[in-house]
Amino acid sequence: MPRSVYVLAFGIFAMVTSEFAVAGLMPQMARGLGATIPQIGYLITAFAVAMAVGGPFMTVAVTRLRPRAALMTLFAVFLAGNLLAAVAPSYPVMMAARIITGVASQAFFGVTVSLAVRLARPEVRGRAIAVVMNGLMVGTLLGLPLSTLIGERFGWRAAFWAVGVLTLVAAPATLAGVPRLERAEGDGEGDGDGLRGQTAVFRSRRLLLALITSTLIIGATFSAFSYLNPILTGLAGFSTGSVPYLLVAYGAATVAGNHVVGRLADRHTIAVQVYGLALNAVFLTGFALLAHVSAAALVFMLGVGLVGVTMNPAMVTRVQRAGNAGPLVNTVHSSFITLGVVIGSSAGGLAIDAYGLRAPLWLGAALAVLGLLALLPERGRTRGLAEPVPARTPA
Repeated sequence: MPRSVYVLAFGIFAMVTSEFAVAGLMPQMARGLGATIPQIGYLITAFAVAMAVGGPFMTVAVTRLRPRAALMTLFAVFLAGNLLAAVAPSYPVMMAARIITGVASQAFFGVTVSLAVRLARPEVRGRAIAVVMNGLMVGTLLGLPLSTLIGERFGWRAAFWAVGVLTLVAAPATLAGVPRLERAEGDGEGDGDGLRGQTAVFRSRRLLLALITSTLIIGATFSAFSYLNPILTGLAGFSTGSVPYLLVAYGAATVAGNHVVGRLADRHTIAVQVYGLALNAVFLTGFALLAHVSAAALVFMLGVGLVGVTMNPAMVTRVQRAGNAGPLVNTVHSSFITLGVVIGSSAGGLAIDAYGLRAPLWLGAALAVLGLLALLPERGRTRGLAEPVPARTPA
């Protein structure tokens, strides 16, 4: 595995840490900006919407550049957004800062995954994607608690200054560790230069099904993950003080699962998603049925961690085979993943209001079943056998 792939993962870690910072510092930010808790919550929504909507357009803009120049441009925009957040004198300025960082983060993700595929040999591209995704998993494991700890000790603005410092470390490391490459043909030249040329691939029904499946996989997981705190304390009987440790255990399960999926993603892309979704449906159903039993709740929660977001390498591999491995396809895929987060968290909240704390777990199980149904056409085509076809990069 090229060392440069690990450097790319470090950049993803910086982006994810910024994304999670607001969630852990909501009361402090509300006091500092003279806003309400729901208004601070809208900052999270704005970040997600900026990622889903603005990220692809930013990707189209930077793919006119060579990969390293594109990454440095995105680092600069991301840094500017975080510095603006650190000095934001008012809520509207903070909202603008989160939109800027959200757009840059999504585009960075797309360019990074595409570049990792180009750097790795065809037979290990799934593992390369898993390495890059470890930046996301470790961000889940460490980014939120670290930013929360810094914000509680030194004030919420310090968390954004810290992300800025992290960015200033990641950017030169990327510049030094990633080789100089030319633009992939079709990423910014000739007929593929404009938005219309680069979006032609999205006419594929097979690609659309792959994108929808990714949305359902992530929606199923986040319908539960978004409400783990109240479920663990309100149903399973765990103390509030134990929840951070339980979430760390969940994060560790995602890192382990991501490693396993990365090993299997190249040759068993569809099978990984089929079995992963089936297991997730089982774990979420068991969680819903036995949430009142502490030991069972812990086991099922860790099971969701092992087979939920950890399917990312297989999801990315499938999308690239159905479309291509270019930055725009990867960025739009990330937008569909973000849509899954929005659907899971928002629908889960509505379900709790209507039916109680077990409801988002049942919702997650239902979304996992829908994901299995969306996989049926591809499952029939491959019959679940080894899939040695490498992900395609633009020629």
